[in-house]
Amino acid sequence: MYSKAEKACFFINNWLGVRSKFRILHHYYQRLMKILVCISSVPDTTSKISFSDNGTKLDNNGITWIIGPYDDYALARAVELKEASGNGSITVIHVGGAESEPVIRKALAIGADEAVRVDAHASDGFFVAAQIAAYAKDKNFDLVLMGRESIDYNSGIVHGLVAEHLGMTAISPVMKLEVNGSEAIMDREIEGGMETLSASFPLVLGCQEPIAEWKIPSMRGIMGARTKPLNVIPAVAASSGLSFKNYELPPPRTTCKMVADSQVAELVSLLKTEAKVI
Repeated sequence: MYSKAEKACFFINNWLGVRSKFRILHHYYQRLMKILVCISSVPDTTSKISFSDNGTKLDNNGITWIIGPYDDYALARAVELKEASGNGSITVIHVGGAESEPVIRKALAIGADEAVRVDAHASDGFFVAAQIAAYAKDKNFDLVLMGRESIDYNSGIVHGLVAEHLGMTAISPVMKLEVNGSEAIMDREIEGGMETLSASFPLVLGCQEPIAEWKIPSMRGIMGARTKPLNVIPAVAASSGLSFKNYELPPPRTTCKMVADSQVAELVSLLKTEAKVI
């Protein structure tokens, strides 16, 4: 038989053990975050752009393809969040053909755990958003990160469309992202300044600098990326009704004319007749 004091000690020790286990499990699941990073494959910013077939197709000759710079920021922040928590998973998704797989492998080398390629041409933002949402709808991602826009079409609409498909909150452009439990604390650029806001997961965020520093894959990361899963899935039926007739380059830069500050009439005349902006 145990005395009342001994029974009390056993109870206290067992209770503390349960509480400690609860804290450990709670801490573990708080850190276990699922992040989806959406990446685009775009021409390097130093590439010389030209078009073929009467301006209806991009001429791929001599083009170097890279992860979209804004998507690169999103991926870098996802890796930082995972490293800081010590747990979680990062999946990258891309809509494109097999020729884009080297770009996807680079994302795996930077730190993503797995990749998904939707086997279809990324015809426009509506189509891309539909593919991302179709894949993500039953995966329970906490965060869906992407660049604020791609640098090929610069539409800046995919994050909002994905959020609408998934019934999530969309915020863009996010310049700072911290995680506090089940809540994200963000700085967002607004006209004339910056605002700080918080929101609960799940979220779709469009990212831009200085949310993170771009990461260069290490040799170990490059080697490891070869064995990480890259799953290819078919596209779902989706159409925005948009079609592109042709592409053209912007007009070349002209010479700069300097006008003395005392020649207001001449300046107005040039703006009307040459620049044609007024």
